[in-house]
Amino acid sequence: MTEDNFRDLALGFDGAEEGAHMGHPDFRANGRIFASLHGNDTTAMVKLTPEQQAVFERDHPKMFEAAAGAWGRQGYTKVMLRPATTPAVRAAMLLAYQGVMAAPKAARKAKRPRAAR
Repeated sequence: MTEDNFRDLALGFDGAEEGAHMGHPDFRANGRIFASLHGNDTTAMVKLTPEQQAVFERDHPKMFEAAAGAWGRQGYTKVMLRPATTPAVRAAMLLAYQGVMAAPKAARKAKRPRAAR
């Protein structure tokens, strides 16, 4: 799989938009990131639940692995693009997309005036 293939899959979901975050392309729906490209032509990310992540790691160990540290424990899942197949990535990305669509849209916090010191 190439970065372009990954991008095409992500943008194929209703309401998905490409943006940028921390210097690399990301894909959002409902105001939330569900996937991103790392811009190195070798890896990408999908946001799964930890339980979903475990299934993809077990069933496709050469394609998916938990991101490092706390991010990985939260379900952020690295996709190795070269060995990745379209059906496996599409399945993972669909779960990531459905996860952000089910979540309430991020509440915008009203700015509160700072207390005088």
